[in-house]
Amino acid sequence: MADYRLGIDLGGTKIEIAVLNRSGDLVLRERIPNPGIYNEAVLAIRDLVTDVDRRLGAVPSHRVSAGQHTSTLGIGIPGSISPETGLIKNANATWLNNQPFGHDLESALARPVRTENDANCFALSEAADGAAKGMLTVFGVIIGTGMGAGIVNNGRVLEGRHHIAGEWGHLPLPWPTEEDMPARDCFCGNKGCMERYLCGPALAADWKGPGHRNTAGIEDAAANGDQAAIAALGRYTERFARACAMVINFLDPDVIVLGGGVSNLHTLYERVPPLLAKHVITPVCTTPIVRNKHGDSSGVRGAAWLWDVTE
Repeated sequence: MADYRLGIDLGGTKIEIAVLNRSGDLVLRERIPNPGIYNEAVLAIRDLVTDVDRRLGAVPSHRVSAGQHTSTLGIGIPGSISPETGLIKNANATWLNNQPFGHDLESALARPVRTENDANCFALSEAADGAAKGMLTVFGVIIGTGMGAGIVNNGRVLEGRHHIAGEWGHLPLPWPTEEDMPARDCFCGNKGCMERYLCGPALAADWKGPGHRNTAGIEDAAANGDQAAIAALGRYTERFARACAMVINFLDPDVIVLGGGVSNLHTLYERVPPLLAKHVITPVCTTPIVRNKHGDSSGVRGAAWLWDVTE
């Protein structure tokens, strides 16, 4: 059993590291700038991990000697590793795509590294000791500038054959209405993807018009009688309920945990659950929709949890 589990979150502008002890307590959390250049990012992570291990007095768990503290390392990335090629795919940090990131990082550090999609890390964190602790099947959602999700069952990430399990943002918005038409273009090449209706910028644009991307203040505006805000939140919660109902119909998770900037809207937890019944194919739907526990540290904690406590 390792003494420390190290997690890395590779974000768009920062590289964050967190360290959990055997009990899952956070003992260290730091950030450094992300250079945004592939080779420099690999070296920055190498130096950061090496420095943290030195300060902890730890060595990688695979080469421990008697009496030494040990550590494991997991990393969350905005994409996934192709099981066919070992290269990164679907990363919105495009400089990562088609790179052998996992292999290069293991070579640079001379240690095993577990690499996983950042939404999967979020779901794992909340399942391990967050808002979904004790739940068997967890659907973890991140809604910010984009939209992604991860699935955890019995404490393990469900990756899928192609490592794309949980990519619900690129499923079509279910049960479309006239207000949803025409189907919106998506950067993935398809039309009508849920992300184009449910990401933060989509809500902001529905409220204030095309080009707006910030939803800050929308609930206060609605409470003060702003009719555009009231209407936008109404459309958003109804669409989000359809999206959640589809997940419940095909996965039937024990809980849906929300993360990302849009998860801070109280409206979601008040108005979405009563709307599920219209589309869920069970007489009574009791699936809880809850806010995350660990906030913006959930992803990096989940990267650390990629190693089981017994490893």
